[in-house]
Amino acid sequence: MRLQGRKAFITGAAKGIGLSVAQAFAAEGAAVALADISGEESREQSLDISERFGVNAIGVECDVADSKSVENAIATAAKTFDGVDTIACMAATLTQRLDVVDLPEEDWDNTLRVNLTGSFLVCKHGIPLLRKAGGGSIILTASQMGQVAWPGSTAYCTTKGGILQLVKGIALDHKDENIRCNSISPGGVATGRLLARWGDMETAEKEWGPKHALGRLGRPSEIAAGAVFLASDESSFMTGADLLLDGGYTAW
Repeated sequence: MRLQGRKAFITGAAKGIGLSVAQAFAAEGAAVALADISGEESREQSLDISERFGVNAIGVECDVADSKSVENAIATAAKTFDGVDTIACMAATLTQRLDVVDLPEEDWDNTLRVNLTGSFLVCKHGIPLLRKAGGGSIILTASQMGQVAWPGSTAYCTTKGGILQLVKGIALDHKDENIRCNSISPGGVATGRLLARWGDMETAEKEWGPKHALGRLGRPSEIAAGAVFLASDESSFMTGADLLLDGGYTAW
């Protein structure tokens, strides 16, 4: 029970990696607030987590691109749990596969707003709660695409590279407050989000899996295990860093 007594706020938690992180945190004893733009799905998943793991779990609607929505959601978590000491930002969006000439400006703006500004807003409204708790851990989600590029994905890659710098800045800004901030960088992970690009999971595994040195896509539980490490005291000497879980994608 490495997270016993922790109180976690997790965005993008209704499905995919975010949900897996919420489940892994709960399995380690943390109370979890599942924040997602789909409030209904997050509430359904929170009920399941509460029943399965016997922890306090709630679902809250949260649009990470909207400051007031973020502020209200994290305030609800803090009121329910009497504080928040762990933040995991897992919400993200993709753009159409287009070069910068053809990419609509609104798509560019939305990708930055959700992926990068969304993490900023969660930290902006969440860090005061971590201060009250005497410290805590912040986990932002970058990607192997923050270090390399992919044709037609410039907006997405830009946001993930920005996350790496956001993490370093937050880590230094709050180093004297017992607040650690790190990122986690998944490679290709077998979640439903891949269906929009590959059509079905079998095709995604066949075509994208071999791009990773290990020859396969990652599993949400493998990324969640890294998030548990970053949230726990096992990573107490780690801040401003990126945990790369990309199956060797960037090792080629």
